[in-house]
Amino acid sequence: MEEVKQIVSAIKARDIKPIYFLMGDEPYYIDKISDFISKNVLIEEERGFNQMVVYGKDTSLDEVVSHAKRFPMMAEYQVIIVKEAQHLSRTIEQLASYLENPQATTVLVMCYKYKKLDKRKKLFKSIVKEGVLFESKKLYENQVAEWIRRVLSGKGYGISPKSSAMLVEYLGTELSKIDNELQKLYLSVEKGQEITPELIEKHIGISKDYNNFELKKAIAEHNLSKASRIIHYFSQNPKDNPFVVTVTLLHTFFSQLLQYHGLKDQSPRSVAQTLGVNPYFVGEYQTAAKNYPMKRVSGVISGLRELDLKGKGLGAQNISQDDLLKELLGLVS
Repeated sequence: MEEVKQIVSAIKARDIKPIYFLMGDEPYYIDKISDFISKNVLIEEERGFNQMVVYGKDTSLDEVVSHAKRFPMMAEYQVIIVKEAQHLSRTIEQLASYLENPQATTVLVMCYKYKKLDKRKKLFKSIVKEGVLFESKKLYENQVAEWIRRVLSGKGYGISPKSSAMLVEYLGTELSKIDNELQKLYLSVEKGQEITPELIEKHIGISKDYNNFELKKAIAEHNLSKASRIIHYFSQNPKDNPFVVTVTLLHTFFSQLLQYHGLKDQSPRSVAQTLGVNPYFVGEYQTAAKNYPMKRVSGVISGLRELDLKGKGLGAQNISQDDLLKELLGLVS
């Protein structure tokens, strides 16, 4: 993320601001920036007296401001990191008074997760004037695979579209969770290698053959024997393959397939851009369109919605995942 790089570069160049207000729905970058500040503004010998971490649920804004007004001891700066600062949301606007004359030797870091400031109010404008205001936005699902590719590239690894799709399908869109799993690859795979489905299966534990990605592909190809094998595996391992994830992914796929049928320009580039998918997967939609005409796709989408409700206990109580999966297979057969 370019904005994160700019913040990091400025700190490295010792262009340090009195406040860093880190807010938004994606905690990954909030943690990354606050961790970078904690390790790079002060040297190790200075941190004992001049670096403090407090938690929003255990402190008050008055206490935070009181800490911020102090002077550092035998150091250029003091660093105060307020984690879970969203717990101070009721009084957060009062911070604007401190920013009218902020302590120049204090670096105040507010980790305001899952919330955002009101841009119309004084505090927002004061932070923009005096410091750094960073909003960490949650990535859409179709953006996460590219994020994985860029992160791995920065570490010296390559990854195929299929492999990154496996990771997204299994791990979801929570960047911190994905990053934790990528750490396993860094420890086990030499730099310069491409991350393959085999390496993912070996080091992260995601089956390269029995996953939602392969199920979607088998259904697109109308390869019912392969789809049946995967569904049987899912029914034997329900905790690792929750039905709600499977039905959601297939609903998204068939919704995109319906959109594909309506496209005037079905060139790979246009399809990838319109559907928000990697060009590598366009062939999957081309194949599926031959096996599922538009009218059939509409029926499948309707059936998937009903299965989703059944899976959540609406309209059909105590139905097993095995039975739900069998219904699903019948729906796409």
